[in-house]
Amino acid sequence: MLKIQRFACNMLNENCYVASDETKECIIVDCGAYYPEERQAIVDYINNNQLIPKHLICTHGHLDHNMGNDTIFEQYGLKPECSAGDEEYIVDLKKQGIEMFGIELNNQFPPVDHFFEENETINFGTHHLRIIATPGHSRGSVTFIDDEEHVAFTGDTLFNHSIGRTDFKGGSMFAMINSLRLLAQLPDNTRILPGHGTETTIGNEVGGNPYMDR
Repeated sequence: MLKIQRFACNMLNENCYVASDETKECIIVDCGAYYPEERQAIVDYINNNQLIPKHLICTHGHLDHNMGNDTIFEQYGLKPECSAGDEEYIVDLKKQGIEMFGIELNNQFPPVDHFFEENETINFGTHHLRIIATPGHSRGSVTFIDDEEHVAFTGDTLFNHSIGRTDFKGGSMFAMINSLRLLAQLPDNTRILPGHGTETTIGNEVGGNPYMDR
């Protein structure tokens, strides 16, 4: 059974998740840890629970979801895995910091380890996450889905009764609506673990998210 710990990170309250199972293997999803105490909290959780990190995976390449990639690399030797559609973002986080966030970063970010391919699966422990393309917030946005336990990490595609912005470079409302229609096909009890805000379910979103009925 999946055990999922959420960490609210950086000035935008981005959600980083550490998901593990009984084997102690784990994945880190969207490590946006910026402040030292946030970075330390994630490392302490992994170490105190004797977890074995296997993948650092990114729902998309925006900086607020990747600020802590250097800490994960330094501690566990993992490099980020991301969609090639967001290559321009993920390969130069420092430039993104200046252009999109107005901050200058001195971090030594690791290079991308792997760009996802279509129908790829992330494996750790006894669990498997399938990757589906859900563009709209960015060209390369993806969602990670555990079909057996009905869990979906949606990044900035789907929030609790809201969605991510589509006005950034590479964003598209048309693509976003198509992605939401794809997510709406998941079982109603699927847990939605978004990139910002609180957890929800597909059933709640189909029934109450104004963007889901377009």
